[in-house]
Amino acid sequence: MFFRLLLCAMFATLGLSGCFDNDKKKPGTEAKKKDEKKKETTQDLSMDPTFQAFVGRLRAAVGQKDRREIAEAMAPSFGYRWDQGPEGETPFDYWDKNSAWGDLASVLATKFVPHEGYMVAPPQFAADPAYHGYRVGIRQFNGSWKLAYFVTGQDIIP
Repeated sequence: MFFRLLLCAMFATLGLSGCFDNDKKKPGTEAKKKDEKKKETTQDLSMDPTFQAFVGRLRAAVGQKDRREIAEAMAPSFGYRWDQGPEGETPFDYWDKNSAWGDLASVLATKFVPHEGYMVAPPQFAADPAYHGYRVGIRQFNGSWKLAYFVTGQDIIP
Protein backbone atom coordinates (compact mmCIF):
# COMPACT_ATOMS: atom_id res chain seq x y z
CA MET A 1 0.00 0.00 0.00
CA PHE A 2 2.78 2.39 0.98
CA PHE A 3 4.58 1.58 -2.29
CA ARG A 4 1.49 2.48 -4.35
CA LEU A 5 1.08 5.77 -2.51
CA LEU A 6 4.74 6.60 -3.04
CA LEU A 7 4.49 5.68 -6.72
CA CYS A 8 1.37 7.87 -7.21
CA ALA A 9 3.07 10.81 -5.49
CA MET A 10 6.13 10.40 -7.70
CA PHE A 11 4.06 10.34 -10.92
CA ALA A 12 2.02 13.35 -9.78
CA THR A 13 5.22 15.29 -9.09
CA LEU A 14 6.69 14.38 -12.45
CA GLY A 15 3.44 15.18 -14.24
CA LEU A 16 3.03 18.57 -12.61
CA SER A 17 6.67 19.58 -13.00
CA GLY A 18 6.13 20.17 -16.74
CA CYS A 19 2.98 22.24 -16.23
CA PHE A 20 4.53 25.33 -14.72
CA ASP A 21 7.13 27.44 -16.43
CA ASN A 22 8.72 29.70 -13.87
CA ASP A 23 11.44 30.81 -16.26
CA LYS A 24 11.03 34.21 -17.81
CA LYS A 25 10.43 34.16 -21.53
CA LYS A 26 13.51 34.78 -23.57
CA PRO A 27 13.54 38.10 -25.37
CA GLY A 28 12.69 37.85 -29.04
CA THR A 29 10.73 34.60 -28.88
CA GLU A 30 7.49 36.34 -29.84
CA ALA A 31 9.21 38.03 -32.79
CA LYS A 32 10.61 34.67 -33.89
CA LYS A 33 7.15 33.11 -33.79
CA LYS A 34 5.74 35.92 -35.94
CA ASP A 35 8.59 35.53 -38.45
CA GLU A 36 7.98 31.77 -38.59
CA LYS A 37 4.29 32.34 -39.32
CA LYS A 38 5.21 34.71 -42.15
CA LYS A 39 7.62 32.16 -43.59
CA GLU A 40 5.02 29.38 -43.51
CA THR A 41 4.06 28.46 -46.99
CA THR A 42 0.51 28.24 -48.18
CA GLN A 43 -0.67 24.67 -48.59
CA ASP A 44 -0.80 23.50 -52.21
CA LEU A 45 -4.43 22.58 -52.84
CA SER A 46 -4.18 22.40 -56.62
CA MET A 47 -4.95 18.68 -56.57
CA ASP A 48 -7.92 19.05 -54.22
CA PRO A 49 -11.02 17.73 -56.03
CA THR A 50 -13.18 20.65 -54.89
CA PHE A 51 -10.58 23.13 -56.13
CA GLN A 52 -10.28 21.38 -59.47
CA ALA A 53 -14.07 21.28 -59.86
CA PHE A 54 -14.32 25.00 -59.05
CA VAL A 55 -11.62 25.93 -61.55
CA GLY A 56 -13.23 23.71 -64.20
CA ARG A 57 -16.61 25.43 -63.75
CA LEU A 58 -14.93 28.83 -63.76
CA ARG A 59 -13.02 28.08 -66.97
CA ALA A 60 -16.23 26.98 -68.68
CA ALA A 61 -18.11 30.07 -67.46
CA VAL A 62 -15.36 32.39 -68.68
CA GLY A 63 -15.26 30.62 -72.05
CA GLN A 64 -19.00 31.26 -72.44
CA LYS A 65 -18.83 34.72 -70.79
CA ASP A 66 -21.53 33.52 -68.42
CA ARG A 67 -21.71 36.58 -66.18
CA ARG A 68 -24.19 35.05 -63.75
CA GLU A 69 -22.03 31.98 -63.15
CA ILE A 70 -18.87 34.07 -62.83
CA ALA A 71 -20.58 36.50 -60.43
CA GLU A 72 -21.59 33.56 -58.23
CA ALA A 73 -17.97 32.38 -58.24
CA MET A 74 -16.63 35.78 -57.12
CA ALA A 75 -15.76 36.64 -53.54
CA PRO A 76 -17.76 39.49 -51.99
CA SER A 77 -14.65 41.67 -52.03
CA PHE A 78 -13.56 40.65 -55.54
CA GLY A 79 -10.68 42.78 -56.87
CA TYR A 80 -10.39 43.65 -60.54
CA ARG A 81 -8.47 46.94 -60.55
CA TRP A 82 -6.00 48.74 -58.31
CA ASP A 83 -7.69 52.12 -58.33
CA GLN A 84 -11.25 53.15 -57.53
CA GLY A 85 -13.39 52.45 -60.58
CA PRO A 86 -16.13 54.73 -61.87
CA GLU A 87 -19.47 54.66 -60.10
CA GLY A 88 -21.55 51.67 -61.21
CA GLU A 89 -18.74 49.91 -63.10
CA THR A 90 -18.69 46.12 -62.79
CA PRO A 91 -15.75 43.81 -63.40
CA PHE A 92 -17.50 42.66 -66.57
CA ASP A 93 -17.70 46.24 -67.87
CA TYR A 94 -14.01 46.69 -67.13
CA TRP A 95 -13.11 43.43 -68.88
CA ASP A 96 -15.20 44.40 -71.91
CA LYS A 97 -13.60 47.85 -72.06
CA ASN A 98 -10.05 46.47 -71.75
CA SER A 99 -10.59 43.29 -73.82
CA ALA A 100 -9.49 41.21 -70.84
CA TRP A 101 -11.75 38.18 -71.36
CA GLY A 102 -9.08 36.39 -73.39
CA ASP A 103 -6.45 37.19 -70.78
CA LEU A 104 -8.69 35.82 -68.03
CA ALA A 105 -9.25 32.61 -70.01
CA SER A 106 -5.53 32.16 -70.72
CA VAL A 107 -4.51 32.76 -67.10
CA LEU A 108 -7.16 30.31 -65.87
CA ALA A 109 -5.76 27.72 -68.30
CA THR A 110 -2.37 27.77 -66.55
CA LYS A 111 -1.31 25.85 -63.48
CA PHE A 112 -2.27 27.17 -60.03
CA VAL A 113 0.29 27.38 -57.22
CA PRO A 114 0.01 28.48 -53.59
CA HIS A 115 1.06 32.07 -52.78
CA GLU A 116 0.35 34.20 -49.70
CA GLY A 117 -2.86 32.45 -48.69
CA TYR A 118 -4.23 32.13 -52.23
CA MET A 119 -4.02 29.65 -55.06
CA VAL A 120 -2.68 31.82 -57.87
CA ALA A 121 -2.07 31.59 -61.59
CA PRO A 122 0.14 31.88 -63.50
CA PRO A 123 2.99 30.33 -61.50
CA GLN A 124 5.34 33.12 -62.63
CA PHE A 125 3.42 35.54 -60.40
CA ALA A 126 4.33 33.55 -57.29
CA ALA A 127 7.93 33.05 -58.39
CA ASP A 128 8.79 36.56 -59.64
CA PRO A 129 8.10 39.61 -57.43
CA ALA A 130 8.54 41.84 -60.51
CA TYR A 131 5.86 40.02 -62.53
CA HIS A 132 3.57 42.58 -64.22
CA GLY A 133 1.10 40.46 -66.16
CA TYR A 134 -2.43 39.42 -65.34
CA ARG A 135 -2.88 37.20 -62.31
CA VAL A 136 -5.77 35.34 -60.71
CA GLY A 137 -6.21 34.55 -57.03
CA ILE A 138 -8.61 31.95 -55.70
CA ARG A 139 -9.28 31.40 -52.04
CA GLN A 140 -11.70 29.61 -49.75
CA PHE A 141 -14.34 31.80 -48.12
CA ASN A 142 -16.62 30.13 -45.57
CA GLY A 143 -15.60 26.71 -46.89
CA SER A 144 -16.27 27.48 -50.58
CA TRP A 145 -13.77 28.33 -53.28
CA LYS A 146 -14.18 31.85 -54.64
CA LEU A 147 -12.50 33.99 -57.25
CA ALA A 148 -10.79 36.63 -55.10
CA TYR A 149 -9.09 38.75 -57.76
CA PHE A 150 -8.12 39.11 -61.40
CA VAL A 151 -5.78 42.03 -61.90
CA THR A 152 -2.79 43.09 -63.91
CA GLY A 153 0.47 44.20 -62.39
CA GLN A 154 0.77 47.03 -64.91
CA ASP A 155 -1.87 49.11 -63.13
CA ILE A 156 -0.19 49.04 -59.71
CA ILE A 157 -0.27 52.47 -58.12
CA PRO A 158 3.00 53.27 -56.27
